[in-house]
Amino acid sequence: MEQQVKQAYLVLENGMVFQGKSFGAACGTVGEIVFTTAMTGYLETLTDPSYFGQIVVQTFPLIGNYGMIPSDFESKKPQLKAYIVRDWCQEPSNFRSEGDLDTFLKQQGIPGIYGIDTRRLTRVVRESGVMNAKIILDKFSQDMLPAVLEEIRSYQVRDAVVSVSPKQEECFHPQGAAQHHVVLWDFGAKDNIRRELVKRGCQVTVVPSSTSCQRILELAPDGVMLSNGPGDPSENLEVVAQLKQLCEHKLPIFGICLGHQLLALARGGRTEKLKYGHRGANQPAVHLPTGRVFITSQNHGYAVVNDSLPQTAQVSYVNANDGTCEGVDYLDMPAFTVQFHPEACAGPLDTAFLFDRFISLMEGDKSNAAE
Repeated sequence: MEQQVKQAYLVLENGMVFQGKSFGAACGTVGEIVFTTAMTGYLETLTDPSYFGQIVVQTFPLIGNYGMIPSDFESKKPQLKAYIVRDWCQEPSNFRSEGDLDTFLKQQGIPGIYGIDTRRLTRVVRESGVMNAKIILDKFSQDMLPAVLEEIRSYQVRDAVVSVSPKQEECFHPQGAAQHHVVLWDFGAKDNIRRELVKRGCQVTVVPSSTSCQRILELAPDGVMLSNGPGDPSENLEVVAQLKQLCEHKLPIFGICLGHQLLALARGGRTEKLKYGHRGANQPAVHLPTGRVFITSQNHGYAVVNDSLPQTAQVSYVNANDGTCEGVDYLDMPAFTVQFHPEACAGPLDTAFLFDRFISLMEGDKSNAAE
């Protein structure tokens, strides 16, 4: 006999309630609700550590059609709180598939909802801004709403970076002799950052977020990669303090997403929370020196405040939609950062050349000129 599908309710912080059906793990949860506009790459979305503490809504209507492919995952386990789709495919078709979405979510203890009008839900989040939400299974009534809203409004994403960062160092080697040694400071790194470096002949030593400046110097790297990660960048006070010390040693540095924000904070800049963030594989970023527009993959809810940067820093990219900071070049040290993801997978490959720029910095190109 076919198992009966449970009703599921999504209660937003503003009091709106959406009714759908449950799949994945049969449990409720509370989290910060965000949406992503990516049309492909749901595997990477599910396993991106930057979604820690968040309920993720896919705006693309059909999810799961090419199944689950572990070799495409961006981390060992998903960190999101829940997953919301319009429809999910129960019979995936792909020669690389090793399972289906529903089974994966069950195994990982992550609840899902389908059958919700995700187009309407996305418009609500766009208009109202990012908010908290709760998923409730089986039964919900309006008399439950006051207590539920109190629980929702008290939720905060806490200890995000320390929760997803590795606990010990790990080293990865390229085929053949290593041309460079890179320390990847892991604040919740997507695995493809490391793969892009290894592909370019780098030995990569991955270190936890709690690593000190002294330890990084002991590893004697040719360059330091600051990874992406979840949460409010300004909460990472100790990381910023260690990064500030590291800057004094003038090592080549490349920062992505959270790494971009943390370096800005270490150099005296400020960050701010965006109304609903930039999440998806089709975000336009303008390269200011040339006016060229790149289509980029992004996943962030905070941004560096453009006019907060020191005179020794120069904004290199801005978001074409809202003008927020998408990149910074540091003129007094061999360092540059971007808010978007040049390692995008799946996603546009427009900005993969930034890894080559980092290689050039480690090889002694002091011009730090943008491509």
